[in-house]
Amino acid sequence: MAVGITTVVCFTVVIFSMQTRYDFTSCMGVLLVSVVVLLIFAILCIFIRNRILEIVYASLGALLFTCFLAVDTQLLLGNKQLSLSPEEYVFAALNLYTDIINIFLYILTIIGRAKE
Repeated sequence: MAVGITTVVCFTVVIFSMQTRYDFTSCMGVLLVSVVVLLIFAILCIFIRNRILEIVYASLGALLFTCFLAVDTQLLLGNKQLSLSPEEYVFAALNLYTDIINIFLYILTIIGRAKE
């Protein structure tokens, strides 16, 4: 079930990133701050073991890495404010791979905690 949800989310985000006129590459600072906030929230979740809190953490993580997937897709495609050179395509592919794996892991966490 998590594989199907991840596949649908990733294809939807990639198609949306290719079609939209909005430039997500200008949001890198906001995403960096969001990662720091998510890290602090993760430390809080370690000390407070609560199922609902862990579902909220996993949901925020999945949403954040979905935004990273949109940014990395637009970086790879180019024609926005920021873009990658052809020499950096291996780096871009690695970024897309880690975004998709993180989305999958967070969705897996949501499903696992919801069934408990």
